[in-house]
Amino acid sequence: MIGIPASRKNPPATRSAPVPQRELTRVNPSDTEEPRERPLDFGLIRRVLACTQPHRRLRNGLLVLVVVRAIQLPALTWIVTAIIDGPIERGDATGVILGVAAFAALIAATQVVLHYRQRWALTLGEAVVNDLRNSLFARLQAMPLSWYQRTKLGRIISRMTSDIEDVRVGVQEVLFVSLVQLGQMVVAATCMLWYEPRLFLIVLGLAPGLWWCNRYFHRRLSVTMRAMRRSYSRVVATLAESIMGVRVTQSFVRQEENSELFRELVEHHAGNNTAVLRTHGAFLPLLDLNSQFFIAVLLVIGGYLVLQPAGATTIGALVGFFFMANMFYSPISVLGNQYHQALTSMAGAERVFAFLDLPPEWSDPPGAVALPRLAGRIEFEHVNFSYEPQRAVLQDICFTVEPGQTVALVGHTGSGKTTITNLVAKFHLPTAGRLRIDQWDIRDVCSASLHRQMGIVLQQNFLFQGTVADNIRVGRPAATMADIVDTLHRLDCYDLLAGLPRGLETSVGERGVSLSAGQRQLICFARALLADPRILILDEATSSIDSSTERRLQAALTALLVGRTSIVVAHRLSTIREADLVLVLDRGHIAERGRHEELVQRSGLYAGLYHRFAGAA
Repeated sequence: MIGIPASRKNPPATRSAPVPQRELTRVNPSDTEEPRERPLDFGLIRRVLACTQPHRRLRNGLLVLVVVRAIQLPALTWIVTAIIDGPIERGDATGVILGVAAFAALIAATQVVLHYRQRWALTLGEAVVNDLRNSLFARLQAMPLSWYQRTKLGRIISRMTSDIEDVRVGVQEVLFVSLVQLGQMVVAATCMLWYEPRLFLIVLGLAPGLWWCNRYFHRRLSVTMRAMRRSYSRVVATLAESIMGVRVTQSFVRQEENSELFRELVEHHAGNNTAVLRTHGAFLPLLDLNSQFFIAVLLVIGGYLVLQPAGATTIGALVGFFFMANMFYSPISVLGNQYHQALTSMAGAERVFAFLDLPPEWSDPPGAVALPRLAGRIEFEHVNFSYEPQRAVLQDICFTVEPGQTVALVGHTGSGKTTITNLVAKFHLPTAGRLRIDQWDIRDVCSASLHRQMGIVLQQNFLFQGTVADNIRVGRPAATMADIVDTLHRLDCYDLLAGLPRGLETSVGERGVSLSAGQRQLICFARALLADPRILILDEATSSIDSSTERRLQAALTALLVGRTSIVVAHRLSTIREADLVLVLDRGHIAERGRHEELVQRSGLYAGLYHRFAGAA
């Protein structure tokens, strides 16, 4: 690569392979810690419910079915009690038959209600998840490039997958199942109060113990659930990183080391998951034990009341009370399990909404100018830029590119070449100074209108799933096959892509793995030029192309770049010789500027580089 001579460079930094390192086990809190949450955050619950508002007819119908089902279940018990305490006690066969018929009809109605309650709940959950996924994806598209440079891929994927699935469970399971169970408890409590008020007061007296047990375990579940979710996020992030860096992993024979690091993360997550299950496993049996204990107490006291000479209560009332007591206590275990799922759902909802609420570092102002067809003038006025405070990447950058000119950027790695191209493309905004496109400050223009008139070809090319033709027409979806073929002929590379097994309809594979690096780069060139850009950015764009192909492409580009403003991060000397302006960057400053011939005659940094390169050639 063309760069500043070694004597003037910063000491070369060793670039670590993009694979899991030992430090992964010491996780940065900013990457994994989530804000502390209450066991039940009613603000989050209200927001989840707000997600059902676009589907309110379905939701309201579900709420009606919830009320009906909450009444139906105790009603079945009430009918059984009424049959035992009435027709059976009197020996009324007709009454028993009628009672059983009513019981069978209610069972049938209960099953119909259950079917539609579950069906509508699944439909509502899917609708909410669909809306959230679309909102999350729209938010992802709006985030600036700097956010992606700081955020791990695994965290993004987990938001779109496991976290949203947790919200789905909360909507279609936890919410409506819990409402049914709570409604059942209310109806059963009302019946218990009607059957025997004194026994019901005993139930209320025993309730604080049950409440304390719930509170204690819910707090423990809240802590263990947060730890489990954090460890899962680390596992997903490391998995994504390892897959992306598999070529480096195999090249440096790091399979065993990476497997050991991943095994440590998985074991840590398994420990957290086991802690959740252990706590939950202790909670549910204790709830069931409490329920049985309460029933035993009621049986002793209720039996005493029946056996009193004065007949404090009747056997029929006691039987009805115990049936209803079972209807009252049986939901407690279900609610305990639902609470466990609710904590998972709320953890997922917290992450999803935190991402949806995350404001981008910057966005187009409300009155952003939609650019007309550009002439292509680019002007940097004392521009500074830094990715982090106190660490300037560009300092006092001043230069102007007139419409149709080509400027070449030369400098060592880290000198700021790519950062300049990112500022022109409005992937970042200047920290200080002004950057103008034609007469408009780049801060005030609509990003989409700028990008529609800009073509970018990077050293690290990227192709989407699909065919060669699909990838070429990315910047101009309405382009016909004839337009694509014409562009390839103008680039003098049609034969290089038409010779693929299925020509331009050849599938490129995931990220273009079925093509060579040079073929992928030619597709990127064609993609950029098919869009007919006014400003073209080439960031070491010919680095993956062999010399013979580059000579053909260079001749075509010379003609195609006429009338377009071009910024070229130079890789080979042939590109620099043709540039109208060469900027030599050194540690974020413009060290030299001028045309190739002028810079060679100055005997400065560029001249030393040129003679060194020419001698090596």
